[in-house]
Amino acid sequence: MIAVLLVISNFVKAQDDLKSYLTLPQELAKNANAVIRLSETVVDVKAINDMEVTQKRIVTVLNENGLKQIGAVVWYDNDIKVKNVEVRIYDQAGRQIKKIRERDFQDVSAVDGATMYTDSRVKYLDYTPISYPFTAEFTSAIQTKNTANVRGFRPLGYYVGVQKSSYKIYYPLSFTVHKKELNLEEFGVIKDEKEGKLVYSIENVSGIKPEAYSPSEADLKPSVFLALNKFNYDGVTAEINNWDEFGKWMYQNLLNGRATVDEATKAKIRSLILDATTDREKAKIIYEYMQNKTRYISVQVGIGGFQPIPAEEVDTVGYGDCKGLSNYMMALLKIAGIESYYTHVEAGDEIVGFYDDFASLAQGNHVILNIPNNGDDIWLECTSQKVPFGHIGKFTDDRNVLVITPEGGKLKHTKKYTTEENLQETTGMYTLDANGNIKAQATIKTQGIQYDNRYYLEDRSDVDKDKYYKRYFQTVNNVNIDNIELKNDKKDIAFTEKIAFNADAYGVATGDRMLFAPNAFNRLTSIPDRYRNRKFPLEIQRGYYDQDAYEITLPSDYTIEAIPEDVLYETKFGTYSYSITQKDDQTLQYKRTFKINDGLYPKEEYKNYRKFIKKIVRYDGSKIVLIKK
Repeated sequence: MIAVLLVISNFVKAQDDLKSYLTLPQELAKNANAVIRLSETVVDVKAINDMEVTQKRIVTVLNENGLKQIGAVVWYDNDIKVKNVEVRIYDQAGRQIKKIRERDFQDVSAVDGATMYTDSRVKYLDYTPISYPFTAEFTSAIQTKNTANVRGFRPLGYYVGVQKSSYKIYYPLSFTVHKKELNLEEFGVIKDEKEGKLVYSIENVSGIKPEAYSPSEADLKPSVFLALNKFNYDGVTAEINNWDEFGKWMYQNLLNGRATVDEATKAKIRSLILDATTDREKAKIIYEYMQNKTRYISVQVGIGGFQPIPAEEVDTVGYGDCKGLSNYMMALLKIAGIESYYTHVEAGDEIVGFYDDFASLAQGNHVILNIPNNGDDIWLECTSQKVPFGHIGKFTDDRNVLVITPEGGKLKHTKKYTTEENLQETTGMYTLDANGNIKAQATIKTQGIQYDNRYYLEDRSDVDKDKYYKRYFQTVNNVNIDNIELKNDKKDIAFTEKIAFNADAYGVATGDRMLFAPNAFNRLTSIPDRYRNRKFPLEIQRGYYDQDAYEITLPSDYTIEAIPEDVLYETKFGTYSYSITQKDDQTLQYKRTFKINDGLYPKEEYKNYRKFIKKIVRYDGSKIVLIKK
């Protein structure tokens, strides 16, 4: 009995030690905004329709940027019941200074202004500390009948140290837990697997700093995705072991019968496509109709449930989330006899695809639409009123996605934009006067992923446009924008900008000489960060191609004394060239090309890539020297 009491006493003392900053191992605070002293997640699957998740986190917050690591957020709805949620705050010495109960949490709708999702809510901590560092202890427990989406184990994040983190799942022996384990050995994750129980733990990991041009977080950090082979979702049970079965279940139970609209809408669609001759033309007309009729509300997949709102309801209210709008578009295409499929995707600028050997609801945070188009897939982003038909851009490009068909789930790969497709063409002319002042006109045309970086400009205010172009031409000091003309060609998916500007003293006069950089419109100035001990591989996820051609008129009372030699620079990472041709005494033609190739390289290659960029920055800054006649 005494031994048991001693064990309990030592356990309590160890827990108390974790609440004091003074006991924090300082090596864990390196590169960290917060340190997770203890994180314990327990998932208890009691039956196919009964799962309880409890969590305990003790987090020492070192500065304002570490506040979010407390993780005091609980999502809930009619099927997820919050049994307990509480936060205790401790000062540097580990003394409790505040207790925040469930009633003190902010409790708001997960979706603002959307009556279709009134049962989706979130409780979260809104706490402003008196000082840093401090420690927060967060405990929560939720119970749900839905066992389709099992929380996984992802213990690390950037700028976060971890003292100890563990994950346990208990499940009936009649169940199978499917697993996808990533980067466990690299970080020393310990795994303990027994019948009906699975445990993962990690200890003593210092904060990790992100590195420029590294693979996505999903490819670098330890992660475990989990899925039960048998589960319940909204009262419907299923047994699923692969993507084919997953898609079939989802179509039959979550999608089937929800892609219908009333007769008035059907008649409207038929009248719109009356003169269209191809399915692609019809689909484009319908897509633009959908864009003009609806607006997007942000409800992430998993928060507003996995089932889309019926198309008829979206048709009535005129708004929806990605699920509802994609399903609505599918319903409209069906009227025209065009086959299309609801598609789950892991969206984001970082390219993260579905794992072909692991089927689960944990993958995917967004829904788009796929039109097979006889093997020439068309992908539709249904949440934007601005995106052109068939353009998905860097939000969902080049990744495995789950296409849900009546026959089952199919993994497909979305469009990869080639380096040459990601084109920016800059043409123009500028004149230098005897005082070095510049008067310029530039035309910038972008396509592919580079189109993504620009087309939004047309909706900016005049003030914001002026600020944007002053920043864009930052290598020209004291820019005054004279005129801006923007054209968004949605048919050819190209964005054209025509900018006129002037500036004083672009050419720097020193005695009888004047110096200026011929590249006034598209100069590379940023050199990637240097790392003495780089940890991650080099990845360039998307290539791009810039072509520039400018005509330069020199001041009449100057002549050329020195001009940079032509350059051609080729590496595995890309190519760069420029040339300057003298058309006559006062006119120069400047041409430049810059191509970056996508690719994955060992970490040792990063220094070579950096050298490549550093050289281009130097070439782009090369000067022409003029001398007075």
